[in-house]
Amino acid sequence: MGKYVETNGIRLHYIDHPGRGPVLILMPGLTANAHFFAGIVKAGLVPSLHMLALDLRGRGESDQPESGYSMADHAADVLGLMDQLGLDRVVLGGHSFGGLLTYYMAAHFPNRVSKCVVIDAPAEVDPTVLEQIKPSLARLEMVVPSWEDYLTWVKAMPYYEGWWDPTIEEFYRADVKVNPDGTMQSRSRPENIRAAVKGLLEIDWPGTVRMIRQPTILLRSTDPFGPPGYPPILPGDKAKKTMSLLSDGRLLEFPGNHITFMFGKTASDITKAIISFVLENR
Repeated sequence: MGKYVETNGIRLHYIDHPGRGPVLILMPGLTANAHFFAGIVKAGLVPSLHMLALDLRGRGESDQPESGYSMADHAADVLGLMDQLGLDRVVLGGHSFGGLLTYYMAAHFPNRVSKCVVIDAPAEVDPTVLEQIKPSLARLEMVVPSWEDYLTWVKAMPYYEGWWDPTIEEFYRADVKVNPDGTMQSRSRPENIRAAVKGLLEIDWPGTVRMIRQPTILLRSTDPFGPPGYPPILPGDKAKKTMSLLSDGRLLEFPGNHITFMFGKTASDITKAIISFVLENR
């Protein structure tokens, strides 16, 4: 169920997936929204866990202020949401950019984070990663005549060659808005996403990850991602480097690329791993 809270000067949208287990807050990637986690919800993450999926500022149905896209700004939004909901300490996690935000919050606000679920986010951010996500960034600039045209363009992105899961359409439907003339385009403004990229590149990520003391699970996709010739978004050597920086980390690897492994059969395996990790030693 979609809900809103006023936090840190903005209105933040989140989806509440009620469950009987501990609260797990999940934050999506750079250009994504709360519906990106539909695959693991469908695979049974709830009701084993009570999951809150967020639209970070500038994305989805959350407000889009002209400024305030540093990691500290994003963290303040999430802390404000937790305060509004009376959540003192939660299991925190995220995919890609959301995983980096998880690292940041676990390091700087350790009393608010009990465990970390990090999905395909390295402890070392290479600026060339922007080339790997170029099709996703290009999506933000598009204006198309209809939903059918939008979906046709999405399916043609290099990430989905030979693959499609209808569940992912929930994420893309939530990504677009209808303009007064009937055309469609992404809800996210490119300038806001560029500001978020600038903010993440300002952080000393190895130093940040080295500060984390909470139990952390890192879920890695093993397949190449992006234009032909590019490696996985989190190459094996960078995953090992991340593990070496964490005081209590474990690495699990799954087939599929940075996006596709969150859907279909692999989503079921990821869901089981997350539930097991969150419920461990309770």
